[in-house]
Amino acid sequence: MSQQTAVEVIDVSKSFGSYQALSSVNFDIRENEFFTMLGPSGCGKTTLLRMMAGFETPDTGRLLLHGRDIVDIPPHKRRVNTVFQSYALFPHMTLAQNVAFGLENLGWDKARITARVGEMLERVHMSAFANRKPAQLSGGQRQRIALARALAPEPEVLLLDEPLSALDLKLRQAMRDELRTLQRDTGITFVFVTHDQEEALDMSDRIAVLGGGEVQQIGAPSEIYEEPLNRFVADFVGETNFFEVDVLDSTQTTATVRTPFGQIISVPSATHVPAGKATLSIRPEKLNLGDQVQGVDFQADVVKKHYLGGYTHYQLSAGGVEIRASRRNASREGDTIAVGSTVHVGFVEGSARVLAA
Repeated sequence: MSQQTAVEVIDVSKSFGSYQALSSVNFDIRENEFFTMLGPSGCGKTTLLRMMAGFETPDTGRLLLHGRDIVDIPPHKRRVNTVFQSYALFPHMTLAQNVAFGLENLGWDKARITARVGEMLERVHMSAFANRKPAQLSGGQRQRIALARALAPEPEVLLLDEPLSALDLKLRQAMRDELRTLQRDTGITFVFVTHDQEEALDMSDRIAVLGGGEVQQIGAPSEIYEEPLNRFVADFVGETNFFEVDVLDSTQTTATVRTPFGQIISVPSATHVPAGKATLSIRPEKLNLGDQVQGVDFQADVVKKHYLGGYTHYQLSAGGVEIRASRRNASREGDTIAVGSTVHVGFVEGSARVLAA
């Protein structure tokens, strides 16, 4: 993958009245990258996307597209296209006409437009529907046409504003694969906005987690999930347990702590954590139960369990501390741990992470 920079966000801030939507945000998006801005409602991700598209203007800061400041360039003159959550197709036009519309506005000649429309419809597997109207399509088909229309003019960057949110679960999962394939085949930089952590983890080369108008962490999906920098990221991305621990010693990468279950252990830390109280984060699937226990070992009572086919999720209690654990049902017999029983719970020290309180 090229390491050239496609988009630079430099000290961007934005307020709406007394509400601070973004505060001194800085990051780069690489050429040919599938980059996701992930965060809860109100975190500023859609505001940033609208700024890249030209529909909002930052109060302070700069936005560069391949080194050129685009803040004062109107939307139609930026080599950036947007796929909206609503798809925004023209209902009176055929699918072919929808895809051709932007090319006609750019002044392409008729033969070139016809060839490009055919190519794009084929790329999104919609050639057989070229003469249909949007109302005759399913949600997934309308999304494919919205993608074809946005990609047809060969933009430098494609912006995607939660385009999967209106689709049902199975179709969302199928469209993830199609989006990733489209991005790889076209080589166009995709900037994707979502609040869905699974979408972000599945499709992205890198993820920017936003919260409170600031970038909390940027990294590859595995970094974001396995090595969260703070409690916000650990809590928002996936499911986790938070335990209060006493920090006895710390370096930039490791902390020695006393757990609420009495053990003194050495675990990875996001940064140097001062002595005192801190938070230990460990994912439910990193905890092993019963005959699978290894590493740190303590006992807990089984309060509830939920059988979900491939996995069983447990709610446990140890000394008043609530714990969530997940166990894969690897055999046909599946789950054998009963509610009301006491089980051994264990985890490998390296699978936990200390975060500053």
